[in-house]
Amino acid sequence: MTAPVTAHTASATAPPHAPAAAGQAPAALLAYARREVLEGGRGLDQASVLAILRLPDEYLGDALALAHEVRLRWCGPEVEVEGIISLKTGGCPEDCHFCSQSGKFDSPVRSAWLDVPSLVEAARQTAATGATEFCIVAAVRGPDARLMSQVREGVAAIRAAVEINIACSLGMLTQEQVDELTEIGVHRYNHNLETSRSHFPKVVTTHSWEERWETCEMVRAAGMELCCGAILGVGESLEQRAELAAQLAVLEPDEVPLNFLNPRPGTPFGDYPPVQPRDALRAIAAFRLALPRTILRYSGGREITLGDLEAQGMLGGINAVIVGNYLTTLGRPAESDLKMLADLSMPIKSLQATL
Repeated sequence: MTAPVTAHTASATAPPHAPAAAGQAPAALLAYARREVLEGGRGLDQASVLAILRLPDEYLGDALALAHEVRLRWCGPEVEVEGIISLKTGGCPEDCHFCSQSGKFDSPVRSAWLDVPSLVEAARQTAATGATEFCIVAAVRGPDARLMSQVREGVAAIRAAVEINIACSLGMLTQEQVDELTEIGVHRYNHNLETSRSHFPKVVTTHSWEERWETCEMVRAAGMELCCGAILGVGESLEQRAELAAQLAVLEPDEVPLNFLNPRPGTPFGDYPPVQPRDALRAIAAFRLALPRTILRYSGGREITLGDLEAQGMLGGINAVIVGNYLTTLGRPAESDLKMLADLSMPIKSLQATL
């Protein structure tokens, strides 16, 4: 069993108006973060985020405790629960090096489509867990006419049968597609930046970071909520993790899902090691301190990365979870996550609170 992370009582304090600096002593850095983020509601800048990512283990408990205070103050105590389903699986023409759904790699995932009745049933099961959000995902570069037609039909059928918010993740969009998704009532759109701008060409070569950013900006301008996050452990440096946190802060998404690489056989990153648990916890605290008002969601890979330290992440800034399985990997049973939330006395956000 992994030892829990405990808070360290810092004896040093920063001067009243200490500037953010990567070279600050840990106690001074955390004191600065407390003033800026907890008291002022201002996210840390890139240099300070990097300093959090470099904190020694003995200060990790302090950083997690501060991040938890920040999320309680600026987001509230409730946790948002979401389920996801793959409408179109596999056969994607893009070469995201971490993804087994790419048709360019020799992975065991094969192309498949889900019918509308199955979508509705999955939405029912998701709603039964207490979730407020159900996300329809497709492994594509962007939606074609067939996919948009099936999404329209699926969204209408779900809305007629289940009381739940509907999100979509369909790749890069045109303005016309953004407008259509808004019109049919899609509540939130997911399009991750995945990694920092400087590291992106080493992760994806078939499209650019700028193309992803453009879709995110169109979604925000149309009035849909924007879900835009990261996958950590894809060969990025700590400097590039801090860069990504700063770029997300500029974009101001409503939600940031934090994924951790679960190496998939047959992909270029299939032999990459998982992120170390304490490095993952440092990243959770750092992203919360960079994004004090954002929904920060536990997503793929947390099970193999954190193991029995998952609850530490919930007490370190996380305020949303995906329950059940992911697109091509197994997650924890929904009942396990709901029990974890109950054990931590964390209330689940009601549907009305998200409308």
